[in-house]
Amino acid sequence: MKASRNPLFTQSATYTQEKEKNRRKRSKIKQRRFVPADFNFDKKTLTCTCPAQQPMWLSSKNNKIKDKLYYRFEGYLKHCRSCSLRKQCMQKEVKTHGRQVVFQHDKSIQKQNFTDRMKDKIDSPFGRREYSKRLGTIEPVFGNITSNKGMNYFTLRGQKKVNAQWQMFCLVHNIEKLRHSLC
Repeated sequence: MKASRNPLFTQSATYTQEKEKNRRKRSKIKQRRFVPADFNFDKKTLTCTCPAQQPMWLSSKNNKIKDKLYYRFEGYLKHCRSCSLRKQCMQKEVKTHGRQVVFQHDKSIQKQNFTDRMKDKIDSPFGRREYSKRLGTIEPVFGNITSNKGMNYFTLRGQKKVNAQWQMFCLVHNIEKLRHSLC
């Protein structure tokens, strides 16, 4: 489990102090750029203003990024060129368009990617308990098949043949387990 998702780390004083120290060290290196939270977004009227209080226009209502829907706003070119906060807002010189910023819809697509689903599963108390058992349940099987049986790679080609070869190794492994349990 990643330390930033582990509740033991997030409640730890030393972890938070180290994290804050690293953040301060990074912030000294370069000036902090504006993030979407610095922009004023009104969900009811679908309007947005930049930190310099200039209006932005809604360029896309249903912008899809990683299975989530976003509103995308863009700053007017004339406002961005003459803005006093341009260095803190944009990385490059203003040429073709102003600053762009996105805000997530209230209704997002329900589909969650597999990585996020696995994180949620492992981070739950039941998932942590089950995943900790992996060392004693799953790892010895692969260790036995690769080390003792000598299957470091598949010798056949094609999905059907590879599946058959894998099932044969698993069958031999299970027969050995049965033999050991009967003796």
